[in-house]
Amino acid sequence: MLNSCRCFVLQVLFSTMFGLLLVLCVLLPPSPGAQIPNQGQPKHPPIATNGERFPWDQMRLPQTISPLHYDLTIHPNLTTQDFTGVVRISLDVHEDTSAVILHAKQMEISNVLLLAPEGARPLKVLEYPGFHQLALISDSVLTKGRKYEVQLEFAANLSDSFHGFYKSSYRTSSGEVRTLASTQFEATFARGAFPCFDEPAFKANFTVQIIREPRHIAVSNMPKVKTVVLPGDLLEDHFDTTVKMSTYLVAYIVSDFLSVSRTTQHGVKISIYAVPEKINQTAFALDAAVKLLDFYDDYFDIPYPLPKQDLAAIPDFQSGAMENWGLTTYRETGLLFDPDKSSASDKLSITKVIAHELAHQWFGNLVTMEWWNDLWLNEGFAKFMEFISLDITYPELHVDDFFLNKCFEAMEVDSLSSSHPVSTPVENPTQIQEMFDDVSYDKGACILNMLRDFLTPEAFEIGIIRYLKRYSYQNTVNSHLWESLTDVSDEWWYSDDELDVRAIMDTWTLQEGFPLVTVEVKGREVRLSQERFLRTDDHSLTEGFLWQIPLTYMTSASNTIHRFLLKTKSDVLYLPEEVEWVKFNVNMSGYYMVHYAGDGWNSIIKLLQHNHKALSGNDRASLIQNVFQLVSVGKVSLDTALELSLYLSNETEIMAVTRGFGELVPLYKLMEKRDMTGYIVELFRDLIDQQQWSDSGSVSERVLRSYLLLFACFMNYEPCVRKAIQLFSQWKESDGTVSLPVDVSMAVFVIGARTPEGWDFLFEKYRNSLQMSLKSRYKSAMAISPLQDKLQMMEQSLHGEVMKTQDLPDVVVSVAKNPRGYKLAWDFLRASWVTLVKKFDLGSNALSYMVTGVTNQYSTREMLQEVSDAFSGSFVLQGDSCIQQTYETIEDNIRWTDTNLPLLQSWLNKRSRRATHEDL
Repeated sequence: MLNSCRCFVLQVLFSTMFGLLLVLCVLLPPSPGAQIPNQGQPKHPPIATNGERFPWDQMRLPQTISPLHYDLTIHPNLTTQDFTGVVRISLDVHEDTSAVILHAKQMEISNVLLLAPEGARPLKVLEYPGFHQLALISDSVLTKGRKYEVQLEFAANLSDSFHGFYKSSYRTSSGEVRTLASTQFEATFARGAFPCFDEPAFKANFTVQIIREPRHIAVSNMPKVKTVVLPGDLLEDHFDTTVKMSTYLVAYIVSDFLSVSRTTQHGVKISIYAVPEKINQTAFALDAAVKLLDFYDDYFDIPYPLPKQDLAAIPDFQSGAMENWGLTTYRETGLLFDPDKSSASDKLSITKVIAHELAHQWFGNLVTMEWWNDLWLNEGFAKFMEFISLDITYPELHVDDFFLNKCFEAMEVDSLSSSHPVSTPVENPTQIQEMFDDVSYDKGACILNMLRDFLTPEAFEIGIIRYLKRYSYQNTVNSHLWESLTDVSDEWWYSDDELDVRAIMDTWTLQEGFPLVTVEVKGREVRLSQERFLRTDDHSLTEGFLWQIPLTYMTSASNTIHRFLLKTKSDVLYLPEEVEWVKFNVNMSGYYMVHYAGDGWNSIIKLLQHNHKALSGNDRASLIQNVFQLVSVGKVSLDTALELSLYLSNETEIMAVTRGFGELVPLYKLMEKRDMTGYIVELFRDLIDQQQWSDSGSVSERVLRSYLLLFACFMNYEPCVRKAIQLFSQWKESDGTVSLPVDVSMAVFVIGARTPEGWDFLFEKYRNSLQMSLKSRYKSAMAISPLQDKLQMMEQSLHGEVMKTQDLPDVVVSVAKNPRGYKLAWDFLRASWVTLVKKFDLGSNALSYMVTGVTNQYSTREMLQEVSDAFSGSFVLQGDSCIQQTYETIEDNIRWTDTNLPLLQSWLNKRSRRATHEDL
């Protein structure tokens, strides 16, 4: 599953330009009646709803029985917005028992039968909503080794949230509202659609039948094998039986979608489904899906096991996308592409999200984590494979230019004490939901990239293929992956030391955080030490951490990449000769920061100022990020970081430029003075002036152009504002028919949204547009308008009348980053909290994103107290990681302000005097 609400908006649903909007406005650098089960075990014996004692007292289901096959019939009624169904489950009994324990949530259960060789008999049903569990009680023992079947009838309402079997709708160009029903079962929501063993290790086969009206179609994981005519003008579609899989991968949709199809070189039918008026935006996704499925088929050397793969664009969808086996589902912005109106960033984002979900067909679907504590085995791998696959299948996208940002995002969260290990114990659904974060996705991808670089790409590829083949249709834990990679590495590793991949990687997956490596060069001697990088005053929290770090380094004397595995707290390297500079973590292939002690940073600054291209763009980006982050923990003075930033006036590569913005723009908002604005604009003025208002160039060049012109207009750089006003006026006067250069349209819209007439015009265009990426740009521009009365668009998004509720988290966070809207966003969040919990579910990434996104700019003790009061009052958060992250970020902001604000002002004054003297 791909999350939609992330600090950079995942680069999936929004362009890189919108990522800049969130940075531009940030103040300082730094996440009906929902039933949330209790922690692991109830304090008292569980009591069923009828007052009897429930026969099981654990959150996790017992291992006495496992399902083999589900025969599931579902009948949704899109008029009354409810559904009925019947499920027959074949069971394998592992221990004698008289109770079948399984999951069901918020549904009416009836006519429950045990189907045994001696005949059918009714079972007693007990319900324990606290754990979403049913107990089916037999009056005779179910015997070990025998096969049984249970049959249950059930009924429920289609969900009002974005989980389970839920209702969605869209408006046609004529204004007609049409309804559909779709599923989203990851992580623990299949139990809200049908009674089941809703844990990933309980894999089974599924045979699905769906009853529908003739005006609709139905799709599911497998191809349809027949349609039966039923009384009452109804049809029943029968789908082929699935391969063995987990419940969270089951999917079905009842809608009026249309589709386009093609067949891969390996004979798999690929179809893209969308609402009828948007089917003409599916060609790019179809081409990408065909190319990527063929790539994975060959790369993994394991044939895709299903006869078809559908990709469906759902009008209402909270996540970015979902990997249901054979029927992947997406937000419309994650799948639909218009070559005339979608940007280079849109193409990159859509291709990445398709690559992510199709990678899951192997990593996650074929081989599945045993429990949600190892979610990263699914998500980290899928995120990592986005970049591996696109580097080969779409080299023109230059995807490597964007990977580093994933590691920066992960480090931002992982540098807080509230972070968690990549593999961490979880029990209840809220804790499981909280695992879908930057640590599981982005840190997971970054440590895999580090391991691939360390082992060699060839050995790594062979190892993961062996892992997939060895554990196909099974469930795994961390150690299974490390064993497969160790076996291969023994064949490739030419060293006297035996390589233990598990010993190395356990230090990266079983403890939170990441290391700071301090490097001090004295002659030929390089002294190394490691500690945890942590943004806190409490140094005791950094103790007891030790990583095995695959170090890489290069020097002024040689471009050769040298390698060293740092296993201890400190060590010493010896260079063959004395050097002018040394750069560790080459290309930032490792997930760690580096501090150059002694004269190290001065040597780096001198290199960047005189010959910055001696280092790669990724190396330069990592130096920018490292030095500014080291300021926040007191390892480096702010003067040093700012002196390093001066080289940016000669920078042209996207990763280094955007990292420079990411570190400097928050300082501008902190200062709220023209001298900081002038400094940043002056650094990039030459690069900004070189930009053409067109769609020419490579993907990286086009994304960088979007970024620079948006920044320049936002900062009121007069040449940019003048051009944007001219283009917006022409576009508005033509009623939007004049074609704007797509990649610069965001800058144009942002300037246009500054007037009431311009904002209203954008809103009308948003209301009537069928082009999804264009709607995203309209929405983003409107959310950062200085017109405070217009920012009540949050209410419109909450009700979903014009702006979809799925977009509310992005709208709220955008308004919060707006200097005119931060108080509005905070007030809205507090006033709407109960409604938001009903819609998005406690522990969800969407709620965490809104809470952290609204509060992470606060930097006063007064706001810290206000946030604390809210969390202890009306805000009810079952998990505390979001709360702790919020507190820590605000406290870090306060420390940074107290320590560095005078230094920042002093440095700017000194530089201003120097510039004045030079002018004279």
